[in-house]
Amino acid sequence: MVKKSLIFLITLFLISCSNKDVTYEPTSRVDPYAVYEEAYTAFEKGDYFYAEKKFTEAELNFDVIEFAAKSAIMASYCLYGINFFNEALENINKYLKKYPADKNVIYAHYLTAIIYYEQIGDEKKDIEPLLKAKDKIDFFLSEYPNSDYAIDLQFKKDLIINQIASKELYVAKYYISVKKWIPAINRLKIIVDEYSKTIFIEEALHRLVEIYYHIGVEKEAKKYATILGYNYNSSKWYEQSYKILNKEYKIIEKQESEDEKNFIQKILKKIK
Repeated sequence: MVKKSLIFLITLFLISCSNKDVTYEPTSRVDPYAVYEEAYTAFEKGDYFYAEKKFTEAELNFDVIEFAAKSAIMASYCLYGINFFNEALENINKYLKKYPADKNVIYAHYLTAIIYYEQIGDEKKDIEPLLKAKDKIDFFLSEYPNSDYAIDLQFKKDLIINQIASKELYVAKYYISVKKWIPAINRLKIIVDEYSKTIFIEEALHRLVEIYYHIGVEKEAKKYATILGYNYNSSKWYEQSYKILNKEYKIIEKQESEDEKNFIQKILKKIK
């Protein structure tokens, strides 16, 4: 009896529904163009946090791949703009996987290199960010050597190489201060072998002369002094090295002649 009553109620419900004009009304769709415009307005005002949210929303709603990709790269830049470096890199990696044929891929790689570059500290800090930045820049210069961004990244690479050499010299000098000669020599040789075009090569050569002479390996000391003298014979570091190997040599500090003093005074008067 209960079963029959249940069947009756279900049948009555279905009949009542069939007598009504039931229509499906879809929910209103987000206009990605309007969202993108809102994001770009915030971007121009420097509100990168809000702009990133809107660019991401626009990407998810665009049917046109080109516009979705543009939204994704803009969102990545906004994250970079507020120093959310890890999030920006993660966003860029997603973009590269999702839109590998997009015209802005080259900019994505450039932005990646810039993000790593801007995380570099001074020579007293960890060397790892320096090496990562160099790797990313090397990749870009290898893939896009003739791009508009290549000149900027080549300049930054030169700065990175100098900073790496500076880091190696800093560590070497620390080892010298605690009399750990072998680690110091190894660090200095890295500069000589890999970073000989940096401004730190002269001091590195001198320190090798200094260490080898101190530990009694004069042959090696003379070898590095020769290299220093051949390439940088007017350097103060060569003069220091020469003094180590020639104890009677006295370093004469350069003094301004009367003519030089008078000339400088004339220039100063003109400036005043």
